[in-house]
Amino acid sequence: MKKILLATPTMHTEEKQYIRKAFEENWIAPLGPNVDEFEETVAAYVGATSAAALSSGTAALHLSVILAGVKENDIVFGPSLTFSASANPVRYEKAIPVFIDSERDTWNMDAAALKKAFEKYPHPAAVMAVHLYGTSADMDEICGICKEHNVPLIEDAAESLGTTYKGKMTGTFGDYGIYSFNGNKIITTSGGGILVAQKEKDVDKARFLSRQARDPARHYQHSEIGYNYRMSNIVAGIGCGQMRHLEEHIEKKHDIYKTYQEAFSDIEEIEMNPLNRQGRDNNWLSCMTISPDSDVTPTQIMDALEAEHIETRPIWKPMHLQPVFKEYDFIQVEDGLSVSEDIFNRGLCLPSDIKNTKEDMERIIKIVRRQFGK
Repeated sequence: MKKILLATPTMHTEEKQYIRKAFEENWIAPLGPNVDEFEETVAAYVGATSAAALSSGTAALHLSVILAGVKENDIVFGPSLTFSASANPVRYEKAIPVFIDSERDTWNMDAAALKKAFEKYPHPAAVMAVHLYGTSADMDEICGICKEHNVPLIEDAAESLGTTYKGKMTGTFGDYGIYSFNGNKIITTSGGGILVAQKEKDVDKARFLSRQARDPARHYQHSEIGYNYRMSNIVAGIGCGQMRHLEEHIEKKHDIYKTYQEAFSDIEEIEMNPLNRQGRDNNWLSCMTISPDSDVTPTQIMDALEAEHIETRPIWKPMHLQPVFKEYDFIQVEDGLSVSEDIFNRGLCLPSDIKNTKEDMERIIKIVRRQFGK
């Protein structure tokens, strides 16, 4: 029986051409023409002035935290409903994360809860917004709040390359934005990330820090702590080839979401993850929640699919529920069960691989519908 995975890389022919050329020209290093082209192509696509290609999205986030001036014991606001890679770089710098609840309209950081956080902690060092599962956060509200308080905004757009909000690409609203090219993302470099910034000097500083912060001296001299965060020319070659197919990948992700949405439209207990109607989602992963009064649970559905060799994932477990972050504050608008915990309790991620055939989708849908007696 064929195994269906959650989301896997989709390779084309151009990637091999770039890699072959790198081998032929002996550009086997964390610099080279593929790196330059990848940075230029991504920057042009998202509408940024320039970009720094790095070893991972997490590395890009870490450098963003540093560029924002975050220091030990500083407070940084960020969403609770996200992957831990969003929060970890805050702790790399020994800063204090304060987690913000989600809004139901997009599952992203709730602007009302963010305002409440500012009332409790008036002087955070930075705010980090995340565009969950490829859906944009409410950037008008979040940018407005950050501007009002004169606080730097970091955008974790790891999951949302190609997503727009009111015609503008996610990752380009904040002072710093990052994208991830991990193996399961909308496009991949096998592993890698990119940092963009409002100011050219910040991108230059990111490149400097990512190269071990080596001073421009003939001998090896370092006046700052640096990092080995640069992307290799081989990896960047994969990215150059993948960028040629990004829009194609997004359209296929849209088709997957619509297929699930239509297939479950007659089941009142199922609700697909919300989209932000102020722009275009990339639909990186299609997710669903089950109504709280249903006899069916997410675990039941995941187990039924797993029994048929079909991979799913739970919704991200909120950061304020993680053992490693249990000591840090969590801000929600109303008392009781938080929105982020409710989504976690009732949700799951469905297989969203763009290589899934019509038969694959029918097989997945049939199993899910069976759990509801359909």
